[in-house]
Amino acid sequence: METQLDPMKDDLPLMANTSYMLVKHYILDLDVDFKSKVIEGVIVLFFETGSRYRKTSSTGKEDCQSQFDETCKMTASEPCHIPVTNVSACSSKKEYNDFAVCGKGEEDTSDKSGNHSNKEQASGISSSKDCCDIENHGNKDFLLVLDCCDLSVLKVEEVDVAAVSGIEKFTRSAKLTDVSKELENLRNQIIHELVTLPADRWKEQLYYFTRCSQAPGCGELQFTTGTWSLEIKKSGIQTPTDFPHAIRIWYKTKPEGRSVTWTTDQSGRPCVYTMGSPINNRALFPCQEPPVALSTWQASVRTAAGFVVLMSGENSAEPVQLQEGILSWYYYVTMPMPASTFTIAVGCWQEVKKQSFTAATQTNTEFSLPSSQANFRWHEEICGHVEYPCRFQNPAARLQAVIPYRVFAPWCLVEHCEERLLHLIPECLSAAYTTLGTHPFSRLDVLIVPSNFSSLGMASPHIIFLSQSVLPGGSHLCGTRLCHEIAHAWFGLAIGARDWTEEWISEGFATFLEDIFWARAQQQLSHDEVKGQQELKALLRWRRLRDEVQNSEEDLQVLRPKKESTGELSESGASVVKHGLKAEKIFMQVHYLKGYFLLRSLARTIGEASYLASLRKFVHKFHGQLVLSQDFLCMLLEDIPEQKESGLTVESIFQNWLDTSGIPKPLLEEGETWKECQLVQQVSGEVTKWIQTNQRIRKSGKKKRKRDEVIFQKLLPDQLVLLLESLLEEKTLCPRILQCLEKTYQLQEQDAEVRHRWCELVVKHKYVPGYGDVEKFLREDQERSQRNSFNISPTKP
Repeated sequence: METQLDPMKDDLPLMANTSYMLVKHYILDLDVDFKSKVIEGVIVLFFETGSRYRKTSSTGKEDCQSQFDETCKMTASEPCHIPVTNVSACSSKKEYNDFAVCGKGEEDTSDKSGNHSNKEQASGISSSKDCCDIENHGNKDFLLVLDCCDLSVLKVEEVDVAAVSGIEKFTRSAKLTDVSKELENLRNQIIHELVTLPADRWKEQLYYFTRCSQAPGCGELQFTTGTWSLEIKKSGIQTPTDFPHAIRIWYKTKPEGRSVTWTTDQSGRPCVYTMGSPINNRALFPCQEPPVALSTWQASVRTAAGFVVLMSGENSAEPVQLQEGILSWYYYVTMPMPASTFTIAVGCWQEVKKQSFTAATQTNTEFSLPSSQANFRWHEEICGHVEYPCRFQNPAARLQAVIPYRVFAPWCLVEHCEERLLHLIPECLSAAYTTLGTHPFSRLDVLIVPSNFSSLGMASPHIIFLSQSVLPGGSHLCGTRLCHEIAHAWFGLAIGARDWTEEWISEGFATFLEDIFWARAQQQLSHDEVKGQQELKALLRWRRLRDEVQNSEEDLQVLRPKKESTGELSESGASVVKHGLKAEKIFMQVHYLKGYFLLRSLARTIGEASYLASLRKFVHKFHGQLVLSQDFLCMLLEDIPEQKESGLTVESIFQNWLDTSGIPKPLLEEGETWKECQLVQQVSGEVTKWIQTNQRIRKSGKKKRKRDEVIFQKLLPDQLVLLLESLLEEKTLCPRILQCLEKTYQLQEQDAEVRHRWCELVVKHKYVPGYGDVEKFLREDQERSQRNSFNISPTKP
């Protein structure tokens, strides 16, 4: 029986039994309805038999039967309904009211529209007995488990792919021996041939995936929905090999579903988008959530005219008018990715048109390979991932420093994007290319999302979400955040964590690389200026990490919480994301910060040039794959064997950095070095001036002094953050000092990080003239700054 988890303290379950069946491709056909706040439609899933069953099947069905028995015990006890009417899937009408009741005393649970509610369990499997159906001499039916939450599943059926015209080309190698199962085997053989087509036939593959998704149904499948899963079976089918490898699911989301948020943009127009929920996409479509389920997808989305659909996709979709007032948008992805990376945003977005100088930059995107990468040419034709049309094997893509990009925003922010964001994108893309080489993805959309977005940014394949908070106050915050999200194209997307508890593999690398990218994007800075800014940034991150460690649970501070069992799965392939549903975890940055400091320490130990060369080698070796911490660490230490003599080993890194809570011991020993940085010393001098001025004003009472008695220096944004954090440690600052602070640095016009600290000073000292700034910050920025504004989070000081 499915366990009920406490979302305040428990782990996030990944229920899909990927070891038995592994999804290889999704086709979504969806309608977005803003009136009902529902996304409704059909999804077709194409499967391959999972690795565990393939390994055990050679020894006979008996070897794997016990594994199926265990899975059967996991199903929930629910009322059982079975379909009694055959409904053709190729019918254009969506009829969902043809279910009858098989249980005693049960009533039809359909609503007035004939739709069965998720809560009351539509057609499906009721108990462990019903789930396993002991028949055929005691054998039990195989149960396919998908991750699913907050969805109304209406109907599930097998797809008759053998009915597709021209599909005969995929049946030539089929070996059919059992006449009674000939057609079922033929369908599965067609799917196997289709999903294993070579990469150079990807267009043909997408074409036939689409044709198969439109094929008629050949029998409804029994199913049930639990809190976290959708469970499907076909009566009489005992093994994954014989289970249908193409299934079609009719479903609709719920307005309260946690994978997407329905809201209005900054211009007051309705929109919906995937917001990076802790439960990922299981409330958007039934899927396999475990990272190992790398899949491709196609999606057609229909919505009212006037709306723009942006999505993870290799193509820049153009709308097609289906009928008056209705547009359809189509996207596809040929690089296998976890379903959690699928992203969609539907709204009245306006494209920010490129100025002449940026247009010129984008049309001239091919450059010679940077000299720093010349010694890695021997990697270029060798890829370790499953076959797909890989950009690392494409000569033109390898020379593309700036990939095509577009920028979208609500109409009221278009001008801000033109001024602050548009010119930064080619600079940051080029800096990333200079650092890591080939861009893993062929294009990029950047969207300024609504003000309820709970982060400064989020990266997905082909699309980046940015908060409006990055736009005010100059280019610093906007540029660094853009660099961070661009870095995720390599670390987090092209290279993913095999175990989601190792978030540092994504966030630690992106935090470290944002500094490298941003320094290279600002070509006017000298080497010393770059180093000074990076040291200042390190100090700010150190302070943040110190505060977080002091005010959070120790269990949440560990970068590898599962330690030696990291990456392990159950027999079925199901697993959990440790602390994945902890409310406090949403506010924490420990994976960003400790991961950053580990990588920074390694770079300082072996030298930045050698370290970045190792990163490029790692990217070439592991792109398109899932990794664990030891994959990176082992490769890095193999390149610098002399470090083993100094005691730097994978085991020591685990012990000091990844497997323990608190501040890592090597980092504690480094804690005072940042005070020697010139930029930090400059801030210290300014802090002293402000404190002395405050003391003089307090002693003189209401006696006014000339403002020009003290001259304060101009400070960089990160220097302002350090200055205000330092002044926050003072017990009392008088109103005149706060007024002078605001006017001296024009704090209302600074970026969100600076204004965040200013608002904390206003609240702490009850500075009434600054309450308007606090109100504005709470309304527009509070959730996106460091997520600890004004002591709102219980895990923060």
